[in-house]
Amino acid sequence: CTSVGYESFEIDEKLDEKEEDVLSANNFTLEINKKRKQPKRQPKEWRCLDSCCWIIGYLCTTWWLLLFFYHCLPVTLLRVPELPGPGVRLKREGLTALHPVVLVPGIVTGGLELWEGRPCADGLFRKRLWGGGSFTQIFRRPLCLLEHLSLHYETGLDPQGIRVRAVPGLVGADYFAPGYFVWAVLIENLAKIGYEGKNLHMAAYDWRLSFQNTEIRDHALARLKSKIELMYISNGYKKVVAVPHSMGVIYFLHFLKWVETPPPMGGGGGPGWCAKHIKAVMNIGPAFLGVPKAVSNLFSAEGKDVSYIRAMAPGVFDSEILGLQTFERVMRMARTWDSIVSLLPKGGEVIWGNMDRSPEEGHVCDFSKKSHSKTSLTTNNVNNSDVKRGFLVKDLANYGRIISFGKPASVLHSSKLPTADSKEFSRTSTSENFNNFSCGEAWTEYDEMSRQSIQNVAADKAYTTTTLLDLLRFVAPKMMRRSEAHFSHGIAENLDDPKYNHYKYWSNPLETKLSDAPDMEIYCMYGVGIPTERSYVYKLSPNSRCKSIPYQIDNSVHGEDGSCLKGGVYFADGDESVPVLSAGFMCAKGWRGRTRFNPSGIATYIREYRHKPPT
Repeated sequence: CTSVGYESFEIDEKLDEKEEDVLSANNFTLEINKKRKQPKRQPKEWRCLDSCCWIIGYLCTTWWLLLFFYHCLPVTLLRVPELPGPGVRLKREGLTALHPVVLVPGIVTGGLELWEGRPCADGLFRKRLWGGGSFTQIFRRPLCLLEHLSLHYETGLDPQGIRVRAVPGLVGADYFAPGYFVWAVLIENLAKIGYEGKNLHMAAYDWRLSFQNTEIRDHALARLKSKIELMYISNGYKKVVAVPHSMGVIYFLHFLKWVETPPPMGGGGGPGWCAKHIKAVMNIGPAFLGVPKAVSNLFSAEGKDVSYIRAMAPGVFDSEILGLQTFERVMRMARTWDSIVSLLPKGGEVIWGNMDRSPEEGHVCDFSKKSHSKTSLTTNNVNNSDVKRGFLVKDLANYGRIISFGKPASVLHSSKLPTADSKEFSRTSTSENFNNFSCGEAWTEYDEMSRQSIQNVAADKAYTTTTLLDLLRFVAPKMMRRSEAHFSHGIAENLDDPKYNHYKYWSNPLETKLSDAPDMEIYCMYGVGIPTERSYVYKLSPNSRCKSIPYQIDNSVHGEDGSCLKGGVYFADGDESVPVLSAGFMCAKGWRGRTRFNPSGIATYIREYRHKPPT
């Protein structure tokens, strides 16, 4: 090969390289031009889920910043002078412990611990499944938690292979969660004046069970009777003061009848047991006549707060992501708890109103403009019938309609609405219900209803406390058969009828007599000035998937300015959970003086506490 040939070969290679460089440069230029010519990408549409995630991120960031500053600032700047608590002030005044005290917690506030469970609960023996500082660990396995907190649907007792029991002692209900106290502050202040284990007791019980079942399974009523008798003797024969809260109020009312009833139904203490051992019953936030929010819990597994969250992020709870179906699983669990049925409104239309009348007529929920009277102490000798707690409203709310399907059904006169007849329910329940085999195993009793039956329940109808029970018997017949063997929600015409000796009536103050204990005292202490759920506007759920709940609160329904209707919920006065009607009626009217419900004339006192938010 000659040198000339070698040089020509090198030249050809260089030319090829130059051509490739030119081509690549041209291609690069063309790509840049194409990108410049392409239209700019449109911003993604902002979804409700994005808003929810943004809010959560904002709250978390704010929390971490506050935590950071809290640890960085000098201690002298963080120290806030605290006012002495009531226990310290009472001690300075020379007061000391006198009567033994028994605390009776309400629903969901008492701790529950695991004694036997499924494989998913390994490592949780005697750990809190509910309440207290450690129960948050179970939220790492939520489906396991729901399974273990559920009771047997037919019996209302333990499912096979699961044993969950109440946490005993004062620690059972002092804190619900870290930083959220229930009885802790009261216990601490009582300790300042000399209370301790020998004269202060927490009557722990499994709040999921019916009241009589707490005795059948755990002997909770018998243990409470023995404890009160022991405290009475060991404290110099001083009578006991009971302090029940919320649902614990009707649980203790049941106990007062049980303890004097002969065995085997009762505790065999005899007619004079209460007069001998009980000094006073100081009811805190009493739910004597039930709470409307128990209705929404059983009917659609939601309430005011859940409905608002659902409106903010409708896709979160209703989505099929991971197959959670949150509401359906919660309803499946809640309908096994007989305690919720105990909180359904009692007294029927006589107490809660009918389609066109209710005791709260003339009240509104603009509490910021409401003039509150000073906290008052009312006894049997004081007549406060002229005291008005409300003020006029633009459009009257028909509170007697506990459930209305659609806003027109909540405001129109009853003559313009279709009637909700109990005969229709009983007739339909046997002819139209069917098992929806295409959806597999039924999760709730809604899965055993036909679509036509579900639509017939709605159909622009409204339900009072009387027809509401018929409605629940129709949509959840198994639950109501089980629960109504333990509870009654009516009002007695003749309390001397022998049927009222049965334990199913003992927790209803309108179907039982107080004990013959004229020296005993009953206090009703509750909050006022907070909008409290009273009735609901519902709609058919747009979700038609298998195992879904067919009804939900219509959070798009609102009233005019100054109206009590907001987000599909009508509000009345109360402490945010219990309406004043339920908390105060028995002390103000039903038990006042010698009545058929209070034949021995036990003294009753009312203490109303105006809500004072922190400033």
